[in-house]
Amino acid sequence: MGLWRAKFFEHALFYAGTALRILHKLPRFSEDFDFSLFKKDEKFDLKQYHEAIKVELEAFGFLVEVEKKERSQDSQIESTFIKVSTKTHFIKISIPKEISGRIQSNQISKIKIELDTNPPGKHGLEVIDVFRPVVFQVKTMPLEDLFVGKLHAVLARSWKRRAKSRDFYDYHLYIGQNVSPNLQHLQERLIQSGHLNTEEKLTTEKFKEKLLERFQCLDINQARQDVRIFLNERERQSLEVWGNEFFIKSISRINLSEY
Repeated sequence: MGLWRAKFFEHALFYAGTALRILHKLPRFSEDFDFSLFKKDEKFDLKQYHEAIKVELEAFGFLVEVEKKERSQDSQIESTFIKVSTKTHFIKISIPKEISGRIQSNQISKIKIELDTNPPGKHGLEVIDVFRPVVFQVKTMPLEDLFVGKLHAVLARSWKRRAKSRDFYDYHLYIGQNVSPNLQHLQERLIQSGHLNTEEKLTTEKFKEKLLERFQCLDINQARQDVRIFLNERERQSLEVWGNEFFIKSISRINLSEY
């Protein structure tokens, strides 16, 4: 809301896991905020929005520090951290003493904000109304482009047999909602990250081949264990069906009718 008041969404949009949680009711925990500029601007500075973030949070009684992380010259990601005293704010929001009492007085909680200053192209734009704590509007990508962000993570993260299992959990939620991924946008992302040659076209067949290769080497037990901490007990039950064959079969369920 503070970013909206400061006109941040005239320059950038909200995407990835926390956007799914806030805007589309993703049933898992996600805390960091990911944004992407509408167009390339490697000199864009998140620091100009620090005060707006701080003022908004302090209006709700949160005493915060907003600190920029200096990025390397070859990075296209701007990063900022919101930092608070964990114990102080557990007490403020009435966390039970049996929990807050175990927190060290010097423990700090951090929420990371990241901004892509060199965004891949060929995606759409959607404006969503948010009704808490007041009505305001957030610019984001349509679901077919948000799905692409998750597919890119599934295909391109450098984990080999290991997995950032949140990616695979979110992947199935998109399939369950019959979301059709924008393969043109996925092609742009894969080219930018070096996982596709500039002269290559990402056909539906090549897309399926890449997913099949990924799912065949996935360490399912590790993936299942990693994602558990982000889910409540009800959602954890869905992990019982996870297996390599389960993910391989899911490829045929992806809605590729538009391509």
